[in-house]
Amino acid sequence: MNDIIKHYETAKKKAIKFMKKGQINAYFDALIEMNHYKKLMIAVQSN
Repeated sequence: MNDIIKHYETAKKKAIKFMKKGQINAYFDALIEMNHYKKLMIAVQSN
């Protein structure tokens, strides 16, 4: 679970960085990556 949280936080930092730079496509990719790790966290937590 800790690894998933670390990956989620890294993706979140990348998303914020891309948003500030105005790189919309990279920002959306980072948001998709965040969503992936969030789903994994929910799946692990529910089991």
